Amino acid sequence: MTQPILTRRRLGAAAALAGLSAARPARAAWPERPVTLIVAFPAGGGTDVAARTLARFMEKQLGQSIVVLNRGGAGGEIGWSEMARAAPDGYTIGFINTPNIVSIPIERQARYKLEDFAPVANVVDDPGAFLVPPNSPFRTLSDLVAFAKGKPDEVTYATTGIGSDDHLAALAFARQAGISLTHVPFAGAAPVRNALIGRQVAMASMNIGEGITDMRQGQLRCLGQMGEARWAEAQDTPTFREQGFDVVQGSMRGLAAPAGVPGAVLTRIAEAAKAAMEDPEFRQIASQQALPLRFLGPEEYRASLLTLRGQLTDLWKAHPWKE
Repeated sequence: MTQPILTRRRLGAAAALAGLSAARPARAAWPERPVTLIVAFPAGGGTDVAARTLARFMEKQLGQSIVVLNRGGAGGEIGWSEMARAAPDGYTIGFINTPNIVSIPIERQARYKLEDFAPVANVVDDPGAFLVPPNSPFRTLSDLVAFAKGKPDEVTYATTGIGSDDHLAALAFARQAGISLTHVPFAGAAPVRNALIGRQVAMASMNIGEGITDMRQGQLRCLGQMGEARWAEAQDTPTFREQGFDVVQGSMRGLAAPAGVPGAVLTRIAEAAKAAMEDPEFRQIASQQALPLRFLGPEEYRASLLTLRGQLTDLWKAHPWKE
């Protein structure tokens, strides 16, 4: 009689546990609550505008709100350091920008490293460009090179700062062309534009997305764009490669999460970003904001960032741009 009684007790206990499990609500799939998106630059800037636009469309895909949190300062280091310290649960993500995300730890002892992040999806790839006033004597890159060889250092060019993608692109071009240009750094794209239109400098090295409106209005002229191919919004402007200079440079802007985020969550965020970028309304708004879109998934995005870090590490060893 003992064995059947024990068996019945075990079955009863198992049934009770099963009942408790059935009564307990199943854990919902991520996300169960709002997501914070850290933007490591001030509100109102190009990165902030792109991030907020994307967030609005991603909310429809995720079924949760996305709260944009601006943490500007130190070229992005403050915001990215905060993201690197966040819990890797998918509820804190952020926008990262090149080259800063990889160049800052090369230049100095930073509070983060690239391995602290899980790249999720690239969103914008804004090629660099050389822009001049409409009455500039330079019509092509060859015109610029010919003048600079005859008058070293006389050509002044504006950028958004030392070590920026604009600055590194100009250095790469000058080395290839065998010329010397005079760098005039500014604190952002707006003062660069003002300096160029005001004829305070001869040329500006800046992202073509930041200059496209002035180009369309005839206030600026583009000597060349630094994408691998011509941007659809600037089909009349040849690339640097088309003009004989192997300079491919720009600013990539995309989503990342703290390292260690679960694979399923990372995939979910990437899929939401991709779906948002494919939304016709989003693409229309992106065109109005002059955002050159380029989606890269997690693995391709990571590979691109690692390649860039290798290139900038070699560049720093040969030509430290802080000098």
